[in-house]
Amino acid sequence: MTFLFAINPASGGKDKSDWETTIQTFFAHSPHTAELLRLTGDDDESLVQRRIDALKPDRVIAVGGDGTVKLVAERVLGTPTPMGILPAGSANGMAHELAIPFAPEGALRVVVDGVTKPIDAICIGESDMCLHLSDIGMNAQLIKYYQQNNWRGKLGYARGVLRVMARRRLLQVSINTGDVTLHRAAFMVVLANARVYGTGAVINPDGDLSDGIFEVVVLRRLSIWEILKMFWRYQPFDPSKVEIIPATSVFIETRKKAYFQVDGEYRGRVTEVRAQIRPGQIQMLVPAGR
Repeated sequence: MTFLFAINPASGGKDKSDWETTIQTFFAHSPHTAELLRLTGDDDESLVQRRIDALKPDRVIAVGGDGTVKLVAERVLGTPTPMGILPAGSANGMAHELAIPFAPEGALRVVVDGVTKPIDAICIGESDMCLHLSDIGMNAQLIKYYQQNNWRGKLGYARGVLRVMARRRLLQVSINTGDVTLHRAAFMVVLANARVYGTGAVINPDGDLSDGIFEVVVLRRLSIWEILKMFWRYQPFDPSKVEIIPATSVFIETRKKAYFQVDGEYRGRVTEVRAQIRPGQIQMLVPAGR
């Protein structure tokens, strides 16, 4: 088999040369072929697509964080080509979600010997896609500051948290799932295909990437403690402050413009978001038994 590795050298702010060496060493005495593609940050979508079209790999692997996973997933969406993940970013939510090892050799074993699992995607608007978690409100504002100031690591997040908490405000939102319309005051509204953020904070305990639905998670109250939970592994949000609404589609309106992010990428300020599930669109390589 031929494996195409899309490597994001900027992901997580760490040098990926060790990953490249590990991949080459792993495949040195293998019957398979590994092709390495370094992303440049300049039209990476087209770069990856051109290499897929030319190489026609059997499997495409994202080496980076959730943003890199999303980029690769969009290239194989709706195709039979499996994709895998080598978690190498500052946020590795999908790797957490799928129990993919963080040790390089363990993750490579999954890429070669793992099983494929069809997972869902959430289509947002006309052209965007969410594989993991998107949200309106405070976390999106935090991501904006984080990316705008080129902050890295948990110290960067901590600086962002303090800034966001100083400027937080309630959003007046309308949520229409087709079956029900709700009006809420909230600090955050999450479109959750998955269960946990990249840090391990549990936002959607019953989430399932393959169940054909997503959850709209409304955080009605949000203290600095709740935000700081995003730094610690597997810390659930207080259920008394959270409302979870299952949906296959949703239309969200906000009275005033609100910050919005998709899979860790800031998208700007919006007053409305439309989303719809697309079941089983990505063939993901996961450990056997997942």
